[in-house]
Amino acid sequence: MGKYVSSENVTILKEVFSATANGFGRAFYQPNKFTVFQDSYAFEFVDKSINITKIHYFITTSLNKIYSQYDWGNKSGWNKIKERFIKLPTKNGEIDFEFMESFVAELEAYLTITGLENYELTEEEKIVLNQLEVIKWNQYNLEKLFGKSTRGKRLKSADRISGDLIFVTAGETNEGISAYIGNDVKIFPRNTITIDMFGSAKYRNYDYGADDHITVVHTQNINDKAVIFITSSIHKTSHNGQFNYGRNFYAKDADKLNINLPTKNNKIDFEFMELFISAIQKLVIKDVVIYAKKRERATNEILNKNKR
Repeated sequence: MGKYVSSENVTILKEVFSATANGFGRAFYQPNKFTVFQDSYAFEFVDKSINITKIHYFITTSLNKIYSQYDWGNKSGWNKIKERFIKLPTKNGEIDFEFMESFVAELEAYLTITGLENYELTEEEKIVLNQLEVIKWNQYNLEKLFGKSTRGKRLKSADRISGDLIFVTAGETNEGISAYIGNDVKIFPRNTITIDMFGSAKYRNYDYGADDHITVVHTQNINDKAVIFITSSIHKTSHNGQFNYGRNFYAKDADKLNINLPTKNNKIDFEFMELFISAIQKLVIKDVVIYAKKRERATNEILNKNKR
């Protein structure tokens, strides 16, 4: 958590990104004046002409896909992070800033319509965020928790019929969604986890089909926020380079997988996981909501001036 300090003899920064250098990594956009201490650092675009006020949410989300892979045992210091790559939309070989701006604008509208613009943390959520570094963890076996995992079935591209069912294959592009099909295939339920042949785990909040390079972990009977937390724990264990084209990840590997989860009174602390993910979701949308409200006020001011 941040705090207020004297501005004397410190470097003052504004409208840049900051990140934690220790513990569980996380990046933030800092629109206001601030400074950093030894356990954090700040960075910005080399090209100072780039206006990040309309796209910082998109950039921060991409950054946090990288930072989420670090913890106290593998710290997110700048010497490591500066060698990493983030994924951004491109057009004609250049970063597509226009797309990012329009994407954020559409997201703002979605948050308003669905009521997700409420980003205020509850007291329980605040407590949970401060407990992450002190909670107890234990190892749990996936098969004992959720039963045997299921493998998808091969469906060649040439045999796929166009339809409405999402079809998941291995890969990071578009979260592994390769097609929308109308074939008669096994449909896996929403609120489950897929692990591809490379060990990359992803949460699925929709019904879908899957090919033979996909393993499905059957988490559909527990709270969705807990499943998101578990997805991250699986990914941390299974996606460390041990699986590749020569050594694929299969359902039998999932059944043997042991993951670390928060524990309380010798049982999995589902309440902690649910509150933690709820808090993170609010923190993620906070900047978008604040920006949307500022833009709405600015637009109204301009319209009111023009009416005079």
